[in-house]
Amino acid sequence: MDNAILFPASGIIPTRNRHVALGATIESLSRQSIQPAEIIIIDASDGIETQELCKSKIQGLQSAIKYLKAVTRGAAPQRNEGVAVAHFDYIFFMDDDLLFEPHCLERLFSAIQSDPNLGGVNAMITNQKYHPPGRVSQLLFRYLNGQRLESYAGKCLGPVMNLLPEDREDLPEVVPVEWLNTGCTIYRRASLPNPPFPNFFTGYSMFEDVTISMTVGKSWKLANARTAKVYHDSQPGEYKKSLLALSKMELVNRYYVTTRILNRKGIKNMLKLVVTETYKVSAYLQSFQGIRKLPMVIAGKLAGIAEIIKTARYAD
Repeated sequence: MDNAILFPASGIIPTRNRHVALGATIESLSRQSIQPAEIIIIDASDGIETQELCKSKIQGLQSAIKYLKAVTRGAAPQRNEGVAVAHFDYIFFMDDDLLFEPHCLERLFSAIQSDPNLGGVNAMITNQKYHPPGRVSQLLFRYLNGQRLESYAGKCLGPVMNLLPEDREDLPEVVPVEWLNTGCTIYRRASLPNPPFPNFFTGYSMFEDVTISMTVGKSWKLANARTAKVYHDSQPGEYKKSLLALSKMELVNRYYVTTRILNRKGIKNMLKLVVTETYKVSAYLQSFQGIRKLPMVIAGKLAGIAEIIKTARYAD
């Protein structure tokens, strides 16, 4: 949009080998009435397509694009590299496969300014929403939370059972939540740790969003801008190809965040971790395709247990 207003935010986009999706994201952003003052692309691609994209002129885009070749490959480390060179007081984390609805950024940026105690605000992802839990999930959520709630939307229960925000017309435009994803989220720079993401996270960096948001949430408020909406056009990535690696990462990272970030330790919390992982694994029993994947998932969990034990011994 040629008459777009620039907001004092640095947009941070980590990417790898997805220049087509990234191009669609930037083009979608160029149609927003308010845009971040700069967009920092941290690229771990094998080719030059993303770099060439960043050099091209995109009609309507008022944001200045800064291209960086990633030093360390992975969602969290690439975001850290972007924040390290950011110039503005707001840090706007984005995935490289988003499609923004009209007025999304206007409402998102307005939300973060609506309360000086808000450390971070995220957009509503239209194709990834909270759904009321069924009977089994309701029992699990109650057990993990310690008490029954009318809604668990936006909560992070027990050992990192993080639930999406919900979109209901009877809710206000800015809804308090316990955690934020990093798909389309803006933070006050003053609220962020330095570096924003611990060096623990590599590759896909599962639960890095819970880590940063709940760290910020210890001192600041967090919220979902319910009417700021974006579609997540999720793309395949190399990190998604190995079910064993993902299954292992889910357990290892969940244990790390539970014990190190949330400080939820002891027998009761470890039992909740076991129940949560069992619940996740049991979901594969609901279809024939899932049952076929089950051996690889279980192998990943066993590898995760071995790594946790090894790490604990080394720490001792």
